[in-house]
Amino acid sequence: MARAGSLASSPIPDSLKPGGIESENHPWKIRLVEHPKRFESSFFRAAKKTAHKILDEISDTDLPYGSRPVGSEHWEMHHGGSLWVKGAGGWRMYRARVGIEWSMQFCAEPVKVDRLRNEAAELIDAFPLTLPALAELGYEEADALLRTPIKDADGVEAWTDSLFNACVPMTHGNHQGILPNVPGEHHYPWPVKGADFVRYDDFQLWVTLPDGTHGAVAPVDRRGSGDGHVRLVHVPEGSRAAETVAEAQEQGLMAVLPPNSSAALQAFAEQIDPGRRTAAGALATGRARGNGRGSR
Repeated sequence: MARAGSLASSPIPDSLKPGGIESENHPWKIRLVEHPKRFESSFFRAAKKTAHKILDEISDTDLPYGSRPVGSEHWEMHHGGSLWVKGAGGWRMYRARVGIEWSMQFCAEPVKVDRLRNEAAELIDAFPLTLPALAELGYEEADALLRTPIKDADGVEAWTDSLFNACVPMTHGNHQGILPNVPGEHHYPWPVKGADFVRYDDFQLWVTLPDGTHGAVAPVDRRGSGDGHVRLVHVPEGSRAAETVAEAQEQGLMAVLPPNSSAALQAFAEQIDPGRRTAAGALATGRARGNGRGSR
């Protein structure tokens, strides 16, 4: 992929002024070993059982991330900081300041995890229907988890596998997927992946770059502006665009691709008329009002 500064076929913002790049080669090796069989704690079993009961009570439109699994798929519970509360309108899930992935518990300092517990307790106390509702579902340990200070590895484990950390419900793709199929949270940065759950349906967040790698792009202006430039917000480390994106971030600038680039045309493909060679210009007929779709 060409460097952003060399894309002369269409203007880019003057603020993007790449400088020189220095690099060195550092050979390295990773040893692949068998993964120890993961032990599913009693805490996690209880949390998952409760989460499934909660999900059964939630309407499809109120699910936190995407639609329900279909066919042979099933809910996967992501250790992402799942703060479940019940209000007058039913169950809702908020995300904690940070989630503790299962393997990360082994480097987690108890006093820092205890801060997460305190923050969770403060939120859940603001929803007084929550603890009685959890008790009705059979999750009677909820109150003890929220009130017991975390002082050691046992406490960290209990919190890590609890309903208040381990039960962000996701389909397999949104949880662990890899492009070009579906990008999962484990493999793509959350500030970018999170856009999948708020973007217009007819904006393609994830695109194939000229070198065959997959990246994520965002519009540079609001829908209907006519500006078809896109900003590269994520590229894999092996992409030819990676150095330019890193350099732009280092300088506080944006790495931008022109409206006639393949990335822009992919991103806006459903918003422009078929065969158009630029993403700049008016939205295709019938899309100017947005009608719940599109993004520009």
